[in-house]
Amino acid sequence: MQQRLPDFDYIIGDVRDPERLRTALRGVDLVFHAAALKQVPSCEAYPYEAFQTNTVGSHNVCEAALRAGVRTVVALSTDKAVKPVNAMGMSKAMMEKIVCSRNQVPLDTRFCCVRYGNVMGSRGSVIPLFRKQIEAGGPVTVTVGQMTRFLMTLDESVDLVVHAMTYAEGGEIFVRKAPAATVADLARALIVKYGGGTDIPIRTVGIRPGEKVDEVLVNEYEIQRAQETDDYFTIYPEYRVPSIASRYAVGSEYTSANTHRLVDPPEIGALLDRVGLVEYYI
Repeated sequence: MQQRLPDFDYIIGDVRDPERLRTALRGVDLVFHAAALKQVPSCEAYPYEAFQTNTVGSHNVCEAALRAGVRTVVALSTDKAVKPVNAMGMSKAMMEKIVCSRNQVPLDTRFCCVRYGNVMGSRGSVIPLFRKQIEAGGPVTVTVGQMTRFLMTLDESVDLVVHAMTYAEGGEIFVRKAPAATVADLARALIVKYGGGTDIPIRTVGIRPGEKVDEVLVNEYEIQRAQETDDYFTIYPEYRVPSIASRYAVGSEYTSANTHRLVDPPEIGALLDRVGLVEYYI
C-alpha cells in the first residue's frame, strides 16, 4: 500500500495497544476502524484472540478517539454479529454494543457502525478458493449447496462507510442492501465464467463449525427502529429511537434468504464484472 499510495503516513501498531493508538490518533478527525480477526474457523479455534482484537481492541479505539477529539468513528461490522453463533460474530456483536453505546451521553465524537455481508474480492472471500479449484480442474468444494450469502462489491462497501461518515448522528448501525446467492449457484456461475467450457464437478463437504445456512443483516428487533431507503437501512440505537412507524410486521428480518436472489450464471457473472480491485482475489 505504501508503494502504491506514497502520499500518506503509515504507522505500525496494534489495536490491542492503547498507548500506540493514542499516538496514532493525535490530530485525526475521522477514524475508520477496520482492524479485526474475521475468519470464522480461526476465531473458532482461538476465541480469546478474537475477543482481544475485535472487542477489547475496539474499546481501545473508542477510548483513544475520545482522548484525541476525533470527530467521527466508523467501525466495520458483519452480518455474523446478528444472532451470532460463532466466536467471530460474538466478538463483533460486542464491538457493536461498545461503539454504539458511546453516544448515550453528549459527546463531541460521533460513533457508529456499518454492517455488511461478504465483500467480493476481499481477503478470505470464497471466490479465490473457487477460482483456484476451477483452474486446477476441480472439484469445486461447497459446504452446503443451499447456503445463502450476501454479495457486495468493494466499491459498494466503501460507499457504505462514506454514507455512515456523512450521516451519523451517533449510535447508528448502517446497513447497505445487497443481493444474495446460494453457494451452489455462485460456484456454477464461476465455473461458467472461468471454466473455459469444461465440465467441472461440484462436491459438497458439509457445513463448518460456526457457520449458518442463512445470514441476517437486520434482525426482527432492529427492523422496528430502522429507517429504510432504496439502498440502505439506518438502525437507530435503543436510546434514540425516531418517531417512525415500521412498515414491517413483527418478526420480520432482512436476510440473505429473503433479499434479491441472484440465480442465473450471467446475472452473477455481471456482478463479478463489477467487482473493484480484482487483483485482491486472483
